[in-house]
Amino acid sequence: GGKYAISTTIINFNNERMQISWATRELFHNENVSFFYTFGEDKHKVWKPCTTYLLDQDYNSGCLFKTEGPTLAISIRSSNGSEELFYKKFKADFYIKPSPPENVTFFWEEDTVTVSCNKPEGNARCLRLELQYKSKFDKEWQSRKATCCSIREQGFDPRKCYSFRVRLNRLVPYCNVVNYSSDWEAETFWMNGTLLDSCDDDVPPQSETVIVLSCSLAVLLMMLILLILLCKWQRVQMSVLPAIPDPKYPLADLFNHHNGNLQEWLDKNDHVVLQTKLEYEEPESITEAESQQEDGKSSEKPRPLEKIFTFPGAAENNDSKAAEIACLIPASNTTAPFAGFHISMNDDMYVML
Repeated sequence: GGKYAISTTIINFNNERMQISWATRELFHNENVSFFYTFGEDKHKVWKPCTTYLLDQDYNSGCLFKTEGPTLAISIRSSNGSEELFYKKFKADFYIKPSPPENVTFFWEEDTVTVSCNKPEGNARCLRLELQYKSKFDKEWQSRKATCCSIREQGFDPRKCYSFRVRLNRLVPYCNVVNYSSDWEAETFWMNGTLLDSCDDDVPPQSETVIVLSCSLAVLLMMLILLILLCKWQRVQMSVLPAIPDPKYPLADLFNHHNGNLQEWLDKNDHVVLQTKLEYEEPESITEAESQQEDGKSSEKPRPLEKIFTFPGAAENNDSKAAEIACLIPASNTTAPFAGFHISMNDDMYVML
């Protein structure tokens, strides 16, 4: 009734307190309204003004007050209360929103769990207990309902951790005209009859020893890989860029005391004898020397071994005169002068300076 058709929301919290709200901003843009209520069936009603308003942008949009009976009448009026804008009478018992279940217990027996709670005071036949559960491998909740106030469910895997939550539902339309349910009780976590803080607790943490060993193996493996790469790199570097020997070590005296002056070093070291093995480039000379050695053995007459060698520079420069130069090698342990040097020849044809 009244001047306006106002949509209202009615909630009776566990039959203890009422909350009435309306969409005041849609109808009353610049005007604040007042709210009155009364309980009972008496013709001489005593209207009580709202003492606790709900506000929407500083405008009255609802009222909170104590539940005092099964029948309720409400009246929304102008700001000064002189003009009635809306009137409604209804059964407050048909808008009950139950409180969450109290003293919830879980009883486990193998793969079966029994969930129960205290029976609420008043009309418990209008309530249903709802149980929802899921494992950490499930994406959605599985729901079961039973009469207040116990549920028995089976088929739980003892190797899985499950999350449980329960609430109370009000029956519709026998007891309520609106499908109101209580808030969910605090969620609990169970695994094979053991209460856990969360389902993450069923995964045993790795021990410090395992962590240390894993890190050590990883470090050793990295060192081994680096060592292998280093060895391969050194082999590649040696094959591509071979090392050049430093002449200052075998000729340390030449560089340390004579500053690389070869002539000065030779003048002061005439007594030093260097042995150099001659390499024969002419196969014919080698054949001739071998034949002379065989003839000497067969005749058993000792005679000096003569070998002819040529200077490589003569062949390369195509110098006819240099090519014709041949030196007869004296007998073993014979010393011959050459270009200011004393050349010692032995049986193995080593030249000693």
